[in-house]
Amino acid sequence: MAEATRTSHVLPGLTGPAEIIVDRWGVPHIYAASTYDAFRVQGFNAARDRLWQIDFWRRRGLGRLAEVFGAEHAERDRAARLFLYRGDMRAEWLAYGSDTKRASTAFVEGVNAFVALTREDPDLLPEEFRRLGYEPAFWDPEDVARIRSHGLFYNVRDEVARARTLRDLPEGVEELRRRREPARPLEVPEGLDLAAIPDDVLRIYDLATSAPVFGPPTEADPQGDVLPEGSNNWVLAGSRTRSGRPLLANDPHRAAAALPGLRYIAHLSAPGFDVIGGGEPALPGISIGHNGRIAFGLTIFAIDQEDLYVYETDPDDPTRYRYDGGWESMRRVEETIAVRDGDPVTAELLFTRHGPVVHQDGRRAYAVRAAWLEPGMAPYLGSMDYMRAQNWDQFAAAMNRWGAPPENQVYADPSGTIAWQTGGLTPIRPNWDGTLPVPGDGRYEWAGFYDADQLPGRVDPPQGFLATANECNLPEDYPRDRHITYDWYAPSRRNRLDEVLAETTDATPESMVALQSDFLSVPARRILERVRAVSGSADDSTVDGLDLLLGWDAVLAPDSAAAALFEVWFRRHLRPALLRSALTPLVGAGEADAVATRISPAEDLLADARVDLELVADRPDAELAEIVATTLPAAVAEVEKLLGTDRAAWAWGSLHVAHAHHPLRHLLTGVAPERLSAGPAPRGGSGDTVGNTAYGPNFVQSAGATFRLVVDVGEWNASLAMNAPGQSGRLDDPHLTDLFEPWSRGEAFPLLYSRSRIEAEADAVIELRPSP
Repeated sequence: MAEATRTSHVLPGLTGPAEIIVDRWGVPHIYAASTYDAFRVQGFNAARDRLWQIDFWRRRGLGRLAEVFGAEHAERDRAARLFLYRGDMRAEWLAYGSDTKRASTAFVEGVNAFVALTREDPDLLPEEFRRLGYEPAFWDPEDVARIRSHGLFYNVRDEVARARTLRDLPEGVEELRRRREPARPLEVPEGLDLAAIPDDVLRIYDLATSAPVFGPPTEADPQGDVLPEGSNNWVLAGSRTRSGRPLLANDPHRAAAALPGLRYIAHLSAPGFDVIGGGEPALPGISIGHNGRIAFGLTIFAIDQEDLYVYETDPDDPTRYRYDGGWESMRRVEETIAVRDGDPVTAELLFTRHGPVVHQDGRRAYAVRAAWLEPGMAPYLGSMDYMRAQNWDQFAAAMNRWGAPPENQVYADPSGTIAWQTGGLTPIRPNWDGTLPVPGDGRYEWAGFYDADQLPGRVDPPQGFLATANECNLPEDYPRDRHITYDWYAPSRRNRLDEVLAETTDATPESMVALQSDFLSVPARRILERVRAVSGSADDSTVDGLDLLLGWDAVLAPDSAAAALFEVWFRRHLRPALLRSALTPLVGAGEADAVATRISPAEDLLADARVDLELVADRPDAELAEIVATTLPAAVAEVEKLLGTDRAAWAWGSLHVAHAHHPLRHLLTGVAPERLSAGPAPRGGSGDTVGNTAYGPNFVQSAGATFRLVVDVGEWNASLAMNAPGQSGRLDDPHLTDLFEPWSRGEAFPLLYSRSRIEAEADAVIELRPSP
């Protein structure tokens, strides 16, 4: 291996010399004289490697895009400012832990130190700034905590979708759109007029919580309005591993088309502090990884942290709303939005006692109450305490303060303890269940929040493993009047994990990496079992394509012809036909097509596989056979148009690909296109497989695990990781996209922990000195 390159800088605020060793996979290993020096260097390094990305994160979150991108972003800026944390900062900092403010301040000082270096040496400035003619901003520590709109949120979109369905269609249609778990009859809250829910009531909310799009979409872009952002994690006791040590695996599922990627792997080492793993580049600390004493990993536990409140407003003053028998005034905040090459825009922000007003419509106003606007709820900042825990008791105590996003945490330590603990600020709704919007007149108020010990968890289960995959995992005896949520992901991924892990007795880090890319589709297997039963002794050749599917193992491998046929058939032909059949008694044959398209459109990445499986199971044999005979040949014809008539050449990965793009590629016209994208790469799987590769109508992967981790608990150097498309965000850096191809093949690299191993794989060394 070539000798590592060496550079050096002065970093103000350091109490002693520090060093960053970047290994050949692009992972920075930070060595510092104190914990806060480590955070300061982490901020410096985040700016060194991801400055454009974290500056954009800050601008979007604070509502400051228009000042560099122009007037068309002013409305989005106003929306973002509605959802900033505006409470007391002392309560905010203390909610995370005693030194979160100090750690965040050090991190921001490191970011600002690198920003200052770019002022002195323009060669350090990322190309995006130079091409578009603006400079990165300096940060305040409060920026880290006040920005809330980059997290994962539940469940105001579900409330509105459900209300709109009930508004326009018979109640039974909602049962075909999305399953609620635990099963519970729908109850429209007293005083709620469903007809008063406008279609665009969440437009401002969506602007605040989604990324802007620059330029027109292309065929290479993922399609679909909402990403199925979840995760898998699991932990195995030593009794199920080859080494006798616990193993912990985690693969968060977020947008899979971003360049640079969402997450960043880093290692922070100082006396008494030695943590490594994945976090978000604009935040201090690590949220998924290990610290040489414990390992930890998270998935979404979908606590309902949001409600839409509907108000009657005063006809003489629309900024007053009816509350508790009288009129209450909204709080009004006026802010100025700077606009590049234009006049500043004055933004009026309105707030009720429940939260920001997102829509006004004649005599009504609508506000979102969000637990994630309470103190201590900045996404992932709650990891500041638990990443430094030394044992299960300390970790569980730190989870008491975890706020957002709501999580399933799995845990393991070298003593053999494995555990699962849920966390997140959970509103107590004493007189409704949170499934629909409610009147804002005082009848529906949160009665505080549940204590952490009222949320589920488990330690050292007799089966020797624990797994979560965003499914409804409330224990059977969990109190049904304790409303966590009724909107969960389908359990397909969890079902497959249980199936594999229950048979596993000699797990290794490598076998767990393979499981993270497992492409067996539980829905495909169950659907084809039912189809096989109804086909009976009939000649399979009488239905074109049936012999191919019935001889298939239900694995959505990228080279599989049957996988390509099944996915096209299932999502574009079988599902609509099943819905039409079930909807006809409810809405009539003439409306069934339109209603089916509405409740399960082709671009719906969250279509509920639970409904599909029930519809397949419930259709009479003759009816299902007729549906198969009608829809499967049509799917064959569509695949022939997409992949050609030579069926031996069909491959799922020829349709289903991953393609990562820089969000500003349409603006960076002077940059070679190949520097602004990675891929396409063939992909297996779907949104229903453990190897989650969710996609929309054009088959391009839209979400999934770009970051993956398997921790060998106690033999830390044997841990494995992946972070696509690469660690760096600099357009001239080899680490920008070097991990994309191995990621697409399901590979991993060693997540090195000991200094001697790290030095042996060093690619670059950055020495940092205190100010003279």
